[in-house]
Amino acid sequence: MRRALELAARGPAVDPNPRVGCVLLDAAGHTLGEGFHRGAGTPHAEVAALADAARRAGGGEAALAEAGAHRLPAGTTAVVTLEPCNHTGRTGPCAEALLEAGVARVVIAQTDPTPLAAGGAERLRSAGVELLTGLLADEAEQLNPWFTQSARLGRPVVTLKLASTLDGRVAAADGTSQWITGPAARLDVHRQRATAGAIVVGTGTALADDPQLTVRLPEDDPARALLRVPAPAADDASGSATLRQPLRVVVGTRELPASARLRDDAAETLLLPTHDPAEVLATLAGRGIHHVWLEGGPTLAAAFLRAGLVDRLVHHLAPALLGAGAGMVSDLGIGTIAEIDRWQLQEVARLGDDLRLTLTPGPAGPHTPTPSGEDA
Repeated sequence: MRRALELAARGPAVDPNPRVGCVLLDAAGHTLGEGFHRGAGTPHAEVAALADAARRAGGGEAALAEAGAHRLPAGTTAVVTLEPCNHTGRTGPCAEALLEAGVARVVIAQTDPTPLAAGGAERLRSAGVELLTGLLADEAEQLNPWFTQSARLGRPVVTLKLASTLDGRVAAADGTSQWITGPAARLDVHRQRATAGAIVVGTGTALADDPQLTVRLPEDDPARALLRVPAPAADDASGSATLRQPLRVVVGTRELPASARLRDDAAETLLLPTHDPAEVLATLAGRGIHHVWLEGGPTLAAAFLRAGLVDRLVHHLAPALLGAGAGMVSDLGIGTIAEIDRWQLQEVARLGDDLRLTLTPGPAGPHTPTPSGEDA
């Protein structure tokens, strides 16, 4: 299983598909084949391992297209980090592929938390395959935090990104804001953006800053290796890969001008004429997105916070003061210190001269004011 986890970690750490690894063993414990999922639309880990087993057995390149045609030796065990899927999406159900190949035993780390893909274990069990589940489950879950947490929440996980001076300003009095944080912090934002399925801003930020909201990393950045996905026009064997650009989402009713950079072809842009955070997340969940990177501005950030829909906060803090200008978050409806919205500090990292604070909601969860302003 540790080998399967190592293989899974080679896959792209990006939304929407989880990272999965698979190792096929013969009855004596020798490796027959292994594989991992390289990104949405490519063969799942089990099918990649079956193709590898066919190649090793002399099946040649045709095994890539017809992995299921290769019959595995009696007593073969499949060791996989995530429960084999039981549905047909861009690829067929992995549970059926394992059955067709003659697998006798399947060892699973994490059961699939999604209603759509779950059921593979039961399908295998009903066909007489021996099952063992839960081996190194915690380590498997850590490979895919957004995928797992999103399934448990029933909606995408929301990370609110903030960047400010020591006195909480995100722009100077004249509206200028580039740049408050340094190059290392800005590079970190691009790396974290890349892991999300969608980058969300309000129309106020879109109109004021004209952002592009794309992932831009230097060619020599080592993070690119874990953030690349197969190029759309490339076949599975070509090895061609590209940085995947998250969906850009603009929330609000004001129109963007035709010249806005968010209307370019660098990435897909979705305009949502609403002010309801729950509606935004429902729409994105319908698109299969598990992780939302919320970049503001202050009004949209406050709307998500007031709705109790921020699961993680990443704050880049610059050692600077402005004394005036826009703040990070608009009114939260908190009228007294007893209603203060406290968060738990999970990590502090130094990025050049800046700090990155990573926080999660306090034990009581986010404070959600009632219309009257009193606690329920």
